[in-house]
Amino acid sequence: MQTAEKGKVNNMVEKVDHIGIAVRSIESALPLYVDVLKMPLKGIEVVESQKVKVAFLQVGETKIELLEPTSNESPIHRFIENKGEGIHHVALGVTSIEERIEQLQSEGIQMIDMKARKGAGGANIAFVHPKSCGGVLYELCEKEKKGDVHDD
Repeated sequence: MQTAEKGKVNNMVEKVDHIGIAVRSIESALPLYVDVLKMPLKGIEVVESQKVKVAFLQVGETKIELLEPTSNESPIHRFIENKGEGIHHVALGVTSIEERIEQLQSEGIQMIDMKARKGAGGANIAFVHPKSCGGVLYELCEKEKKGDVHDD
């Protein structure tokens, strides 16, 4: 258990913010999530910088993000081509994302993003390399406290 020391981060992760699921088509995937699993659809947006269309579904305090590639150059397109549709990443809700990135790097964790960038819903995000996390792609996700797009 990590203890609080001056200058040290106590709790790195506040919650599981969302689970990203790669799909070929949001339109084809939505009936399962909305009609069968009864997950409320909170919104759909395109994130041009990541070449992805995102549908947000609410599950308690956590969200499911369906990720549809909008281009063959999209990382989601490459993921689907290599591994098929399915879980792409787990997003961990954090505060002070730049400090979290520095802390992980100081502990020898390989980052994909050395600095935070804008993601869906206006969140600041940074991906942790799966080679440092047992094959799991983690996304650090920092949001404004209230009033965020797609945040309840």
